[in-house]
Formats: sequence, C-alpha cells, structure tokens
Amino acid sequence: MARWGACLAARDPAGPLGAAGAGSVQAVGRQAFGLFEGQGPATGPFEAAGLTAVGEVTLFNADRLRALLGQGAVPPGRTDGELLLHAYAKLGTAGLAAAEGMFALAVADGDELVLIRDHVGARTLFWARAGDAFAASTSLRALRRWPGVDAGLHLPAVRSFLTFAYLPGRETLLRGVREALPGRCLRLRADGTTAEETFWEPAEDVADLPPAEHAAALRGLLEDATARRLPEAGPAAVLLSGGVDSSLVTALAARLHDAPVHTYSIAFGPETQDELGYSGLVAAHCRTRHRVLTVPGSAVAARLPETVALLDSPVGDPLTVPNLLLAEAVAADGMRVVLNGEGGDPVFGGPKNLPMLIHELHREDPSPGARARAYIDSYRKCHGDLPVLLTPGTLAALDGAPPPADAVAPYLRPGRMTGLLNQLLHANLRTKGAHHILTKVERITAATGLEGRAPLFDRAVVDHAFRVPPVQKLAGTAEKWILKEAVRDLLPATVVDRPKSGMRVPVQQWLNGPLRDLGHDLLLSRAARARGLFRPDTVRTWLRGRGTLLPRQGGKLWLVLTLELWLRSFDIEP
Repeated sequence: MARWGACLAARDPAGPLGAAGAGSVQAVGRQAFGLFEGQGPATGPFEAAGLTAVGEVTLFNADRLRALLGQGAVPPGRTDGELLLHAYAKLGTAGLAAAEGMFALAVADGDELVLIRDHVGARTLFWARAGDAFAASTSLRALRRWPGVDAGLHLPAVRSFLTFAYLPGRETLLRGVREALPGRCLRLRADGTTAEETFWEPAEDVADLPPAEHAAALRGLLEDATARRLPEAGPAAVLLSGGVDSSLVTALAARLHDAPVHTYSIAFGPETQDELGYSGLVAAHCRTRHRVLTVPGSAVAARLPETVALLDSPVGDPLTVPNLLLAEAVAADGMRVVLNGEGGDPVFGGPKNLPMLIHELHREDPSPGARARAYIDSYRKCHGDLPVLLTPGTLAALDGAPPPADAVAPYLRPGRMTGLLNQLLHANLRTKGAHHILTKVERITAATGLEGRAPLFDRAVVDHAFRVPPVQKLAGTAEKWILKEAVRDLLPATVVDRPKSGMRVPVQQWLNGPLRDLGHDLLLSRAARARGLFRPDTVRTWLRGRGTLLPRQGGKLWLVLTLELWLRSFDIEP
C-alpha cells in the first residue's frame, strides 16, 4: 500500500509542496497535498463537491453508502476514497459514521486540513505541526522527514511502551508527532489551532433480551461482516490459530464463500506447545486447504530488525516476525486479502477481564486511579521494573510527566460505560485494539501486498457487543459466552467449549539461543549506552537470566530489545 502525506501551509507561500495563499486550502486545491511515498488511485487525490482529499480507503458497505447518498449522487465507477469523500461532503460526520471499512483520509476543507480515521482504527494516521504548516501521513517514517517536524525522542512514550508493550493513545515516540484517534474527525486549522469531533464511539445500550435472541442477532451480524470482507472472486485466505475467534471466521468464510478457502497456521517446532490439533480439526471440519508454517528461532533472529522497522510504533509482541512470515506465505500463494479472528477478546470479554473483576471485589483503595493502576499491573510488562531499568537521568526527566495510567483511566470510571466489564472492554477496544492489534495487522500484511481484514472488529458487531448484558459475555468463568453461542452449530464442541490457552511463543528459548548474540550486541552496545535510557547493569543481569526475571518472563527483555531495534531503525539520536 502506498503511503501518503498531506500538508496545509499556514503562512509560507513557498512551502515544501508549493502551497500558497494565506493558509487557504481552497485556493491551492491539489497543491495542498503531497504524496510522500507513492501515488496512485489507492491514495488519490480524490475530489468531490469542491473538496480535495488523499487517503487509503477500503469500504465494506459501499452499496449501502451509495443508497444513503441517493441515486445519482455519486457517479458509477468511483473509487472507495471518492465515495467516502462524497459522504463527508454531503452528510458531514454523519456520512463518516455511516461508512464501514478501513480508512485514513485527509481532506482540504476550506482553511482546514481534516484528518479522518475509521471507527476502530484499522488504518493509522499521524500529524505534526511543521513550522507554519500542518503535515499528516499514514507513515510515521515519512512524516519524520518533513521539514520542521520535531523528531526528537519523546521520553513519556518510552515509559508507556515499556508499560503496555505498545503506545495506547495519541502519543508517539517522536516528540513533535501525534496519532489521530479512531472514530474522530480532527480539524487542523491554518491559524495553528485544532478541534476534534467524534463521529463514532461505542455506547452502552444494554437490551435485556433472552440469550437466544442476542445470539441470533449476533450471528446475522457476523455473517454479514464476514461476507463483506471476503474477496469478490477467487479463493479466500484465513489465518487460523485454532482458537474460537479465528475458527468461527474460518467456518463462516467456508459457508459463505463460493470459492475454496485456504487456512494458515503457525508452529514453532515439536518442543513447543501449540494449537495445531485444534486448527487442524477446524480445517478438516470446514474442508479448507490447510497449511502449517513452522517458524524456527533462527528465522526470528534473522528477520526481527526488518520486521520492527515496518512498524510506525513498536509493538512488543513476539509474534510479529511469525506473522510476517505467515503473511509472506499467504501472498506467495497468490492471495491479496486475508481474514483473521482478531477482535474477539477486546470486544466480547477475553482473558484478563476476570482477574480485574476479582480484584475489584477486594480493592481497598477507593481512589479513581487505583483501578487504572490495577489494569496496568495486569499487563505484567516492565512497569514495575522501571525504577531499576531506566537510568536516573531518564527517571528525572520523566518526573512530573503524566503517568501511563492516565491513558486508560478515563475508560475505567463510570461515564459512557457504567459496568466494570464494559469499561474494561471499552478500554481494550480503544487502546490495545486500535494501537496494537489492528496497527500490527495492517502494517505487516500491507508489507507483503496483502490486506488484512478483521470481521470481529466490524462496527455493527462492536455496537451489538455493548448491547449484550455483561453476564452473557462473561458467564461465570466462561469468557466470550454469547459469541460462542452464536456460532455453536458451526464448529466442533471441543473447539467452542475449550478454555483459551493461547499460542505459547518460545521467547525465552529464542533469547537464550538464536537471539542471544543479537540481544547482547545491541543492548550492551556503545550506541545503546550513549542513548542513556537503560541501566547497563540491569540489562546485563536480565541477559544472564537473573534478577527479577523468571524463566517465563522473557517478554520483558523482548520489550527492551524491540525498542532498541525500533530506535535504530528510525535513527533516533541519543
């Protein structure tokens, strides 16, 4: 996918893109936009009703959006980007809310540069103030090269990454760059001010209906969401882990698609616990053409630096390289679209919610921030180790900066969601969903020429999830209960009813084996020490497998290694 950028010149008549006219985008039309990397019909420019836009747009309800706009409102043959721009021009944010898809769009609207990111965050969008102009791009790397953008390291984001294993909100690791939030319309004005309008946010609209009615309604939405994400012709591809989420997407694709369905799974070798028995069972049950890719640790070591460099913000997920290798295998089979089961956990109540609910029963600290701190502790990343991991200079520089808990605290108090479970799901959707799961999928699949699509993140599916009573999502200790009931007839009971185990990624084996030299060479290097972020004695202790790290906690060291690789790939100076 070609990455694009846009610029609105505020007062510089001879700006980098040749923009002119006291900040008036209307006066310059197409010249208000520059495509930093690549140009073509996928990125625009698009024009509609006097507006000009660039963006990456894939719509899954183009037919419904055309009907909403009225017969003849949009000429036939228009691209998804042009259709979305027409919807915005005619209906404003209501037109954006009615769309369903994956999109990041920058619109020249009067003297404003309007940034639009889809409902759930399937595509990313970054922006910065660059001297007397605003600049925006779907690529953080491209935006960093824009003249006038402050590309220095943003230390609070370093702390956030080590806390969450991703960046949960607007902040990026570049001091002068921010990320647009999903479901928002952000107006960047020529006078340097900004304004943000929300066009979609899930609402707690619980309907007290029998489980069978909620399950039936959900089933219809899942079928619609899956059908609209299948390729128009040819075989379909699905990433199949063996869990209930990817399994139900596989089953629906096999039932709804009129061509063969190919499924793909990952393994790490005979010494590692995997879910191949379940994925193989689902593949046989659904009669898919199944392929298992075994990923050795040596391949992870060889491909880790380039994989980290693909991500605009680092993601401390050890599955990034296996995901890339799997995407390459899918693309090599001639596929261009691949479905996945992402979204079931953050939308319907997967792991970690039950421990948080139990914690709430015994919570002694009534302060508003206590729940957010407990949420952070549940991640079990590096937050508790920061006093011994970060150097005294870094800790001093962070003194007074907003704590990481501030990123999730607004979701975990009564407001839009009244019940704790829905508050947790809202937080998961808006933080991990938008800034970890979806961005990782999009960047890795796009790097191989694929388009990754997630039916369980469909807006209508998400809306319905918040209409289901919490007791039907987490029924006792049964997680995602209503989701399982909605697809029970599609899958073997052993798949539907088994507890979630997850894929066991042999991180510690990799760090002790094929990644050992890379870890030592990078984390104890002169460049890493000069950057002054981490205490060398702590890093050395962790590399030896001592200190606070237990044998199964290599994920903490993985975060540090991932961050160092990302900083090097972006050439961030000490």
